[in-house]
Amino acid sequence: MKLKLFEPYTVKNVTLKNRIVMSPMCMYSAYGQDGHAQPFHFAHYESRAAGQVGLVFTEATSILPEGRISHEDLGIWDDSHIEGLKSINEGIHRHGAKAGIQLAHAGRKANLRDEIFAPSAEAFSDAMKVPSEMTKEDIQRTIKSFQKGAARSKKAGFDIVELHGAHGYLINQFLSPLTNKRTDEYGGSRKNRYRFLADTITAVQKEWDGPLFVRISGAEYHKGGNTMEDFVYFSSEMKDQGVDLIDVSSGGIVPAAIEPYPGYQVKFAEQVKEGAKINTGAVGLITSGNQAEEILQNDRADLIFLARALLKNPYWPKQAADELGHELEGPRQYTRAWQ
Repeated sequence: MKLKLFEPYTVKNVTLKNRIVMSPMCMYSAYGQDGHAQPFHFAHYESRAAGQVGLVFTEATSILPEGRISHEDLGIWDDSHIEGLKSINEGIHRHGAKAGIQLAHAGRKANLRDEIFAPSAEAFSDAMKVPSEMTKEDIQRTIKSFQKGAARSKKAGFDIVELHGAHGYLINQFLSPLTNKRTDEYGGSRKNRYRFLADTITAVQKEWDGPLFVRISGAEYHKGGNTMEDFVYFSSEMKDQGVDLIDVSSGGIVPAAIEPYPGYQVKFAEQVKEGAKINTGAVGLITSGNQAEEILQNDRADLIFLARALLKNPYWPKQAADELGHELEGPRQYTRAWQ
């Protein structure tokens, strides 16, 4: 059997050496609370590249200071952030991996001291701050900030940009009827709820001509939320706009009891792939090489996004290779351990 997990994957002008992706994960380690990368970030991301991950994503990186999930998130709202992000990418590229950035805005899930903003003035929970409803000027400023974030991402040397439209953050809040109660052109119908993301994609593409991914939540775990029919619609629209891959996670839009199990979100990636005829990434308790290979061999997704598995073991690709009987060449400095 020809293994797919260690097969190259090409999207536009970028070729990943394998199908293993480090999923964006918040590290809450920008200790200066100014969005700037710290020594931890340099070591954290380069170690996964040394471990032979094909594509390494940085954490959700905020395009505005009020869009951070926490005060310790990475930022890309100012030109001064470029240098630190560029250093992260140099470390990733040293090992033959590609670098991705997830551009994000937390919306009503921003846990900050200052004013926060969302499509509608409804808090995520009783423990969270009530956001200010975004004006048309706020919306346009935010879209422009995504565009500027894409321009800075290019200067920093990223290979792939992903827009964070999942987990109940701002883009997701516009998409979902559970959180978008607007009565203007950005709310109401499915087409209108998609408009903010559509406008953001268009703006980003003015600065970014490389591979563009979007992460969505493929289930909202609430009877009044978006259905798979809606997610296929959104994904089809994104495909028409030139988005290259949909990274399919789930949940986060409203408080919900979720019982995860191995591969519990893979079915969402599979349904989006089949319904919208677009490439997808699968994520969610994928922990073994055999499990990842099954997903790819059965054409359920095109890339494997790993989160907790790579936190636990930066050298997960070697573990998967051994499991699948694949000879994986590691860093020359570690040759004795890998033989």
